[in-house]
Amino acid sequence: MSTLSRRNFLQAAAGVGLLSAFDPLRAAASKIGVPLIITDIEALILRNPPDKKPEDQFVSMPPIGATTGGIGLWNRLERGETVRQGGYQQTLLVKVTTDQGIVGWGESHAVMTPRVVKTAILDLFRPILLGQDARQIEPIWEKMYSTQRLRGYGTGYFTRAMAGIDIALWDIVGKAAEMPVYQLLGGKFRDSIPTYQGVGGGPPEQVRDNAQALLERGFPNQKMSLAKGRGEETRDVDRVFAAAEVLEGKGQILVDSLAGYTLAEATRVGRRLDTIGNLGWWEDVLMPEDYGAYSVLADRMDVPICAGEQYSNRFQFKELFERRACDIVNPDTSRVGITETKRIAIMADVYNILFSPHSSMGSAPYRASAIHLCLATPNAVILEGGETYKQAFGDRILSKRLPYRPGSVGVPEGPGLGFEFDETELAKLVVG
Repeated sequence: MSTLSRRNFLQAAAGVGLLSAFDPLRAAASKIGVPLIITDIEALILRNPPDKKPEDQFVSMPPIGATTGGIGLWNRLERGETVRQGGYQQTLLVKVTTDQGIVGWGESHAVMTPRVVKTAILDLFRPILLGQDARQIEPIWEKMYSTQRLRGYGTGYFTRAMAGIDIALWDIVGKAAEMPVYQLLGGKFRDSIPTYQGVGGGPPEQVRDNAQALLERGFPNQKMSLAKGRGEETRDVDRVFAAAEVLEGKGQILVDSLAGYTLAEATRVGRRLDTIGNLGWWEDVLMPEDYGAYSVLADRMDVPICAGEQYSNRFQFKELFERRACDIVNPDTSRVGITETKRIAIMADVYNILFSPHSSMGSAPYRASAIHLCLATPNAVILEGGETYKQAFGDRILSKRLPYRPGSVGVPEGPGLGFEFDETELAKLVVG
């Protein structure tokens, strides 16, 4: 019998479907060789509890002129406090349907004023995307970004609307190819990613007890707030020491300040934080516009500086990277999308900066997009929201769940993003 040459073998393998074992991306391309034409785009507001009261009754914020409530010079105008949703949880799901009946789910971060993001999706992006091929993910991203680029829009509600559509397109292509999104992104570097859970508490003793309880539930890595509110207690650095003591030798405590400090204040507080050996990072310390101060702080501090939650595109992150203004970036997939987050993570890797996606209030598309990016990105280290699957937008509205476990999350091996909604349970939270 004659010996097959390598070329003849590959040709024969392709004929019997064996080529996929050698080249999964090429095999996927053969499965999605037919265009996936976008026939509909929908946006669904989720709210918990699903009250249908007037939209302006969900918004709350300290009064104009409110101060930080500190002593001496610390008692300055409060500019780090954001608008709140009055105890309610909200998000915006994006549903994209193709002519082959394939449905992709995305999500736009919209805890406040979700109707604004919904309007951008339906009035701006839907008309230009109907009839387009869903496989053209990056060209579609550029098309959406270009709609308002020369009119000054490149962040905020605009890019959050883009993010929801972008995530849904990745879900569609994965389902059509019968492959998980991480594989479309180039394959996985790891079989799981660590997760951290937030730890609360007022005085140090209470923080210590709460940290111990979380540790016993399987979370050696935890995150807490510092200078995140107007009360003097929230600025007590001893609270951080209390949590760090519980986790010493087992994990790390991460600290989030939501732009609570000026550079001078951060320098003073930072000297104390630098003495904590297992402090993993100090997140969002300064106002997001203050790139120069971030650069100075990162140079002064031993503790790694984490930033990026507030930014919306790679051009903003470029400023952080070139100034060496942080050690870890945490872009938010539901504010940025999979396509742009992947670009940002790779840019970060060029500067040897670590990657940890921000994951706030949201449901499965939000969380799954971050998981797939962590699996497929070399510089990913940890993921937020270890127990978000227990919340109202979590497992209770899923018929196929994401593989969370205490302290980590595994690989969603199903096609696309790897989850399925329970349509009946989902409908209970849809409003508007």
